[in-house]
Amino acid sequence: MEAQELQDRIAAFPRWHYRFEFDNGVSTPVPDREVINRHEQRRRYFFEALLSVTGGSLRGHRVLDLGCNAGFWSLHAIEAGADFVLGVDGRQMFIDQANLVFETKGIDPSRYRFEEGNVFGHAFDERFDAVLCLGLLDHVAKPVELFELIARVDAEIVVIDSDLSRASSSFFEVAHLYDPRNAIDYPMVLLPTRDAVIELAAEFDFEAVPLALNITDYTGLTDYLHQRRLAFICAKRTSLDALPRAATPMPGPWWLAKADPRRVLRALRR
Repeated sequence: MEAQELQDRIAAFPRWHYRFEFDNGVSTPVPDREVINRHEQRRRYFFEALLSVTGGSLRGHRVLDLGCNAGFWSLHAIEAGADFVLGVDGRQMFIDQANLVFETKGIDPSRYRFEEGNVFGHAFDERFDAVLCLGLLDHVAKPVELFELIARVDAEIVVIDSDLSRASSSFFEVAHLYDPRNAIDYPMVLLPTRDAVIELAAEFDFEAVPLALNITDYTGLTDYLHQRRLAFICAKRTSLDALPRAATPMPGPWWLAKADPRRVLRALRR
């Protein structure tokens, strides 16, 4: 594809969430350094952790990318050697972007497929070794059903990156998406605590390790800095012993603001 044709096709989309770079200096229009840094730091944080438990590559793995957007993480999986990637997203625009990116990158079409649809209504009749659940768990009102879906595809490894409720113990906090267009079924979602993610994974026989932050520049990542967001690697049989685990956060004013009012009163009386 000629550079001008590619630029025209890129410009035909109203927006891009991720920056992709192509030959001849062509790239998708994400000029904000905070956004670019955010996704590079996230790659170092949880994608390198994924590769550390799969022997340094994804060769021999079939990967399911839930809520794939424009295929940014699907592309990382392919570049890490994945045999095949299926990306599913609820917006056709993102599917069209992903197909354009993979076509332009010259990825063998037999190694990928992108499909539009609600992940809960999608017919997943294939087996996958790894599931990417990045920025999705905090966008659903059906967290148990999401793990049922993951169990159906017989995944061995799951990567979760999610906003978290900062309350203590294990439960799901009712929250509302700031942009209803990001909803899977409902704009009301169930935001998990850190412990809830671990227990939910365990219910489906996964060990879940909350990853210690491996971030060198927090520009654009204040949610991670303030522990409002965290990534997890989950596995059934693969050892996760070598992964650095995030320390349990200490309660503070931000915790009290999210806690049960009765807990707040007890804490203030101490």
